Amino acid sequence: MKQTQKNIAIIGSGLVGSLLAIYLRKYHHNITVFDRRPDIRGIQFSGRSINLAMSNRGWAALEAVGIASEIRKIGIPLDKRAMHVVGKEEYYQKYGKEGEAIWSISRGVLNKRMIDLAEKAGVNFRFEEKVWDIDLPEAKIYTGESEKSEWKAYQYDMVFGCDGAFSRVRHKMQRRSRFDYSQDFIDVGYKELTIPPNANGTHKLDKNSFHIWPRGKFMLIAMPNLDGSFTCTLFMPFEGEVSFEQIVSKTDAKKFFKTYFPNVSRDIENLTEDFFKNPTSAMVTMKCYPWTYWDKVALVGDSAHAVVPFYGQGMNAGFEDIYCLNNIIRKYGDDWETIFKIYQEERKPNVDAIAELSYRNFIEMSSKTADTNFLLQKKIEKHFAAKHPDKWIPVYSRVTFSNRPYAEALSIGDKQELIMKEVMQLPNITAIWDSAEVENKILDLLS
Repeated sequence: MKQTQKNIAIIGSGLVGSLLAIYLRKYHHNITVFDRRPDIRGIQFSGRSINLAMSNRGWAALEAVGIASEIRKIGIPLDKRAMHVVGKEEYYQKYGKEGEAIWSISRGVLNKRMIDLAEKAGVNFRFEEKVWDIDLPEAKIYTGESEKSEWKAYQYDMVFGCDGAFSRVRHKMQRRSRFDYSQDFIDVGYKELTIPPNANGTHKLDKNSFHIWPRGKFMLIAMPNLDGSFTCTLFMPFEGEVSFEQIVSKTDAKKFFKTYFPNVSRDIENLTEDFFKNPTSAMVTMKCYPWTYWDKVALVGDSAHAVVPFYGQGMNAGFEDIYCLNNIIRKYGDDWETIFKIYQEERKPNVDAIAELSYRNFIEMSSKTADTNFLLQKKIEKHFAAKHPDKWIPVYSRVTFSNRPYAEALSIGDKQELIMKEVMQLPNITAIWDSAEVENKILDLLS
């Protein structure tokens, strides 16, 4: 359906804001993107960016607007996990079926490319211009140097808040009656570290793997970059026996890496330097509702639903918001009130589901991936799924390699977990895990 041309402001030039701008330009709207930060195309990164794992949902959104092939050039496909468990040789766990992979992409590199593509499509960016307030019924925004300085007013037909977990646009919506809002910080923080490339520019670890060092209450992950380096993220409690607060000197840091991550100790100087150079960041799950105000204002991405990064779905979920919004626009043309109503009703249960799954995956990645019972359960599931692909798709595959609703993945996953609980109770399960008895038990429980 055709749309009447509108003047639209997008607050936030991050990944979601840039992609939304590209989509809305396709309908010939005039788009201005505001961001309080400088243009990232001219700055070095500050060590606060977990590498992104682009999966099916993200790719679907990029394909639909015609930029997927452009973005594939800056990513590296990862088809497996590389597990670095204490006392064991490094071993691999395939993600999905043959050809299924997540893609490692540097957040900074991707964001720069998306801003370029948006500008090319005719989007106007206003950097270093902070939005302090918004008049919701009027779709009017106010920008200025500081909260106390003189503000400038801009009038728009619509405003989209894509300004992240601590959104200014949402902050204004929160003051309305019957607006639900919650934020929940986990007691684990993260710090970005780097493993540099070999002298000849090659990767020091397998470049097509997502590397995990699970250590119970903390863990290290590493994802490859095109230049041969790895972006590593150390997840660890803020306080406690092994925690960020316990590492106060370079000696502490070196001892920590030598003790817990011996196979990266040759990069200890680099890791130690990054440890003190880069900030320790917090992680939050943020939920709110409603996401829209009349036909004037809507929240997209993290400003509507921030999740912890342990399923690699934050960006994918934000891109899927835009993909779904676009499908609704195509159906309802100029009826923005209906478009916004359907958009929030459709998306809310799904992003609540991925918030729950992301939190659970944090528990799984840090403590269970090295647990023998858990690994046996996963092996049984994989064996059964290979024999009965129509009857059993693992939750991870449903989330990462399909575009089916997140809420469906959560509910089917819960049912599968109950079945596996019973299967794991079978006497002598370690010996009979791949037997007909186990297979029949699962088939029985499924029916």
